[in-house]
Amino acid sequence: MEGLESKDWLKVCESLNDVRRFALYHSAFLLPILEKVMMVLVKSMKNPRSALCKTAIMAAADLFKSYGDKLLESATSDAVDQVMLQLLLKASQDKKFVCEEAERTLKTMVVSTASIPLLQKVKVYAKHGNMRVRAKAAVSIAQCVSKMDVGEMKEYGLVLLVQMSAELLKDRLPEAREAARGMVLLIHKAVVEEEEEEKQQEMWQSFCQSNLSAIDALAMAKLVASQ
Repeated sequence: MEGLESKDWLKVCESLNDVRRFALYHSAFLLPILEKVMMVLVKSMKNPRSALCKTAIMAAADLFKSYGDKLLESATSDAVDQVMLQLLLKASQDKKFVCEEAERTLKTMVVSTASIPLLQKVKVYAKHGNMRVRAKAAVSIAQCVSKMDVGEMKEYGLVLLVQMSAELLKDRLPEAREAARGMVLLIHKAVVEEEEEEKQQEMWQSFCQSNLSAIDALAMAKLVASQ
C-alpha cells in the first residue's frame, strides 16, 4: 500500500505490477486490502500519464480474472462501480492504446463475472450523459446478455431487457444501436422459444406491444422480420 500511495508515479506503476502478480499467483494475500487497491486503480486511471493509466487498466483486468464475482459483493461493490465507470470512460477516449486496453478489460469483466449481478451494475451507464460511455456500456450489456441462457434472461426479466434494448436502438451512436440489435434477437429467441413456428411472429408482436410504446414495438417487429 505504501508503494501504491506514493507520490512518485513510477513507484505507483511498479506497485501496480506487484498487484497484478499477487492477483494472479497469490490472490489470497490481496483480499484484506482489495477495496483500497481498487480505489488506487480508480485514481491511477484518472492520471494524465498514459503509462500509469494503462497499467492500472491491466491490473483491473487481472483482478477481474482472479476474483470474479467476489468483486461484485458488498465489500468492494462501490469501488467496482467507480472502476467500471473509469473503464467505460477510457474505452471512450481517443488515445488508442489506452482505449483498446480498456475495451479488453471490459470484455474480461464480462467473461469473469456472473451476468445478472454485473448487468445490474452496467445498466446504469446505458443512460449516461456521455453518448460514447453509453455506447461502450451497451456493448458490455449485449455481451452479458449473450452469455445468459433463457432461464437467466427470464430471471433478470425479459420485459426489462426489451425496454432497455428499445432505448438503445434509438441512441445516436451506431455502436450502441448495433449492440441493441444483437440483444433484441436474443430476447426474441427467448420469448418465442417454446412456441410453434407459425405463431412466433404473433407472440413476439404481442409481447412488444404489451411492454413498449407503439413506435418501439413496430421497430422491434421490423428488426426481427428483417433477419
